[in-house]
Amino acid sequence: MATELRVLRPDEWDIWYGSLLRAFGGIPESAEVLALYRELTRVERSIGVWDGDACVGTAGAFDFRLTVPGGAAVAAAGVTMVSVAATHRRRGVLTSMMRRQLDDVRSWGEPLAVLTASEPAIYGRFGYGAATFQVNAEIDTDRVRLSVPPGTDDVRLAYAAPADVLDACEAVYARQVPGRPGMPARLPGWERLGLLDPEKEREGASPLQCVVARRDGEVTGYARFRVRPDWEPAGPKGTVVLDELAGLDAATEAALWRFLFDIDLTSTLTARGRPVDEAWQYQVSDIRRCRPTLRDALYVRLVDVGTALAARTYQAPVDVVFEVEDAFCPWNEGRWRLSGDGKGASCERTSDAADLALSVRELGAAYLGGVSLASLAAAGRVREVRSGALTEASVGFGSPVVPWLPHGF
Repeated sequence: MATELRVLRPDEWDIWYGSLLRAFGGIPESAEVLALYRELTRVERSIGVWDGDACVGTAGAFDFRLTVPGGAAVAAAGVTMVSVAATHRRRGVLTSMMRRQLDDVRSWGEPLAVLTASEPAIYGRFGYGAATFQVNAEIDTDRVRLSVPPGTDDVRLAYAAPADVLDACEAVYARQVPGRPGMPARLPGWERLGLLDPEKEREGASPLQCVVARRDGEVTGYARFRVRPDWEPAGPKGTVVLDELAGLDAATEAALWRFLFDIDLTSTLTARGRPVDEAWQYQVSDIRRCRPTLRDALYVRLVDVGTALAARTYQAPVDVVFEVEDAFCPWNEGRWRLSGDGKGASCERTSDAADLALSVRELGAAYLGGVSLASLAAAGRVREVRSGALTEASVGFGSPVVPWLPHGF
């Protein structure tokens, strides 16, 4: 029987999501998690591939507003819940879903598609480039000391039930969004993602805890975390597991990190998915004992090259013609003249000679300012046609604040 690709119907969600879970190992999720993702799923933006009554392929797309260099919030399809049943591998199921999805995203007028990849090798052939990275750390808080900036002692911290201070924490998050590329504005319902706390996923740690930071009576930051107690003959060796931390100023961030370093009966602080340029890395006494590791995070795909490049600003003036290769979305192929600076930009079709040649994947990787076009050129993935164009474009595309994706989707 031939497979059928179509938009998901509301009454099919359980089967569709069950197929997704099976593809990712088949471990059931808690009722709390299922209920939230059922609510967040945009059924009309979700597709499935069916073989008779069996769902054998899934893909969805949230509707995000993503911060880009310059602070604009650009419409972006948040590609999610992608899976293919193991029984239907190598039959073109994934390619057919990616084809339909990018056609849909274009029809919705969204110039970007973004995703996090379970397997990075999959999505390059569909034009997605790794655009943001994150730091994971296992900090030995017995041996590592933190040097804090002036004003840290003026910050007051207090424990609070996470749900009780949710609105105040979300206000802090919302104020951070315009200042860092890669951050999505949270739509209604997404604030609850940070409160998910299924017991089976704590791995021996406490329920979710929260401290709120205040300066002059105003909430300026928060940290959500768990504590995993442990003991050895010599004494306690518990672990603090950081879920989320946000601060509106350097002193608030330092106060929150210092608090986490100093929690009684612990000797390790585990942090996952932190910004590459976060200040604590330069405040610690011994970065080696923090064991930082780098990991890819957000993948970006330019669905409409002209609109996407014109939506951001550039930290130095640029006037460059790109020869873009995009076999999967041929409407992007050809030459585009980008002219822009810190105030704005335009990007239009042109017949002028090319200055740089690259694929849409490289444009996606460089788009948020965290990956250098010069580095991509050194890897053989960008070709300089006009001498000097690579330096001009590399400097212009950069961002003084490293892009960061604060949570998955």
